[in-house]
This record gives sequence, C-alpha cells and structure tokens, in this order.
Amino acid sequence: MAKIIGKALPNIPWEDRPAGDNNPVWRFSGNPIIGRNGNKRSNSVFNSAVVPFQGAFAGVFRCDSKSISMDIFAGRSEDGLHWKIDDESLNLVGADPEIAKNEYRYDARITQLEDKYYVTWCNGYHGPTIGVAWTEDFKTFHQLENAFLPFNRNGVLFPRKINGMYMMLSRPSDNGHTPFGDIYLSQSKDLEFWGKHRFVMTTVGGNTSAWQSTKVGPGPAPIETDEGWLLIYHGVITTCNGFVYRMGCALLDIDEPWKVKYRTKDYIMAPYELYECVGDVPNVTFPCAALTDAETGRIAIYYGCADTVTGLAFTTVDDLVKFTKENSL
Repeated sequence: MAKIIGKALPNIPWEDRPAGDNNPVWRFSGNPIIGRNGNKRSNSVFNSAVVPFQGAFAGVFRCDSKSISMDIFAGRSEDGLHWKIDDESLNLVGADPEIAKNEYRYDARITQLEDKYYVTWCNGYHGPTIGVAWTEDFKTFHQLENAFLPFNRNGVLFPRKINGMYMMLSRPSDNGHTPFGDIYLSQSKDLEFWGKHRFVMTTVGGNTSAWQSTKVGPGPAPIETDEGWLLIYHGVITTCNGFVYRMGCALLDIDEPWKVKYRTKDYIMAPYELYECVGDVPNVTFPCAALTDAETGRIAIYYGCADTVTGLAFTTVDDLVKFTKENSL
C-alpha cells in the first residue's frame, strides 16, 4: 500500500467511489462546486488552488470578470465545498513597482512552506511569466520577484526543500495559445533567484498516448509519498475541434525529482460531463490543487472545467500509484 508522507486532514472533502466505477479518479456528485458567479463581477471561476488553513480551508481563485479581465482572488471555506470569494483581487504588497503592475494574473497554485503559504501564478510582465507571493493570513500577500523570464506558465512549488534547495516545476511557453509545452524543474536557495534548470518530461507523439501529444504541464503541488513525488499533470491534444485538456499522473524520484520513474499512458480523467465540455473554452479538465490526508490516503483534486466553473474529484494515493505503475509508458 502506498503512503502519503505528510499530515492527517480528517476534514478533507470526501465522497466514496460510486458502485461499479473502476476509474482511478471519480467526480463529486455535487459538481460543479463553484459556478460562474463566484464574486460580484465574475464571468467564470476556474483553475484555482486551495489549502487547509486554521482548521478549515483557504484558496486563491481565478475569477475572470464580466469584461473578461483575468485576476486572482482570495477565498475561505469551512468544508472545502462552499466558498466565499473576495470581491477585490489579492492585496499584494512589497513588490518592486516594475513588476507590481497588473497586466493580468491567472491559474494560481498554493504551497505551504514552513510557516508561510506561497502563491504562484501566471503573471503578466511583457508576456506571461511566474509571479510569486507569500501570505500568513490570506489577507495580505507579499509579492516577490517574478521567478522566470517570459514566456512561462504553470509554476508549481514543491512542499519542502530537496537537498537544501527550493524547487519549482513550470512549462515554458510563448506569448499566445501555446501549441507546445514540456515540463522543466528549476531550483533556488531563496525563492527569488532561480537556476539549475532540469528537463522533466515532454509530450508523447504518434499513437502511443495521443491525449498528451501537444503539451504537458504540472498541476497541483507534488504529493510526497513513500514511492516518490506523485505529480498530477495536464496533457493536451490538438483535435479538429481545438485543444482538449485531460489529466495524467507521474511518479518522480524523491531526491532528484526531474527524473520520471513512471508516467501514465492512459489519462486518469477527461472532459466527459456537460460542465467540462461546454463553457467558455470547451473540453477542459485542468487540475490546480490537491488536498491530502496522510492518515487515510485520501486525495481531493480541485480542477477547472471548460475554463468556466470549478469541479472536485477524488482518489486515493494507492489508487493513483497503482494505476501509474500498471499503465506506465
């Protein structure tokens, strides 16, 4: 049995697997948990991140406005299902004025490191790059320097130092709707200056695993297990009707996490339901957060649906590790 290395979370949102469902991941029957109207101006709420906080839950949410501007907003929840999202975007302080300008912000992740919660997001600075900020209260967010040069998306921090270094996954990109994308790892001593870049994994062409043939990108913060780092990621195929986003899973080496031990040939989740297939951007399931309970091995995955609403899905560490090994490329 695979085990999560971490803390117990007895109040993790949870719903048992439906009878007869043999998929590695199953959906919450109450999806979507957040609709379009998450705050007073939102057109859509998706690709957002949540963490346990003070016995309940906190998060940072992508709420595209009714003018279709992109920004991120803090939110709170008692149960991880019902959310109150702020009407004003993150209160970011301390940044150099050069990068404090708000061109756009979207697709946040959150990782707890020691006693602080670090938010990473796609930050507009002459094109997309990775913004970084920390908070202790989800009210004030202290912005650091952008991690990388443009163009880059999907900055995802590991939840602890590895060999004395902070580590972040990302997907270098271009300035548009990137028709390519590989996952890389970068390292830092101080969370501001990043280097020692390492290649992690690329797309899979041909008929081998076509759902991830256009691009791949990291999802939630990697989950530490006794089998390695469990990475839930998104994979994209270009079809006659445009991009389709599905989810996959990989196991990375615990000490050298740019080395992939196993990686799923089959996807673990795909756009099937109406709220995942119909919306502002059809056919998207995009994972950004995962809550874990080390006591039971339960995992709750928060994901964006059709770039419009937010869904929740469930699995266990044993289910995912077993599936990843048995269906590995």
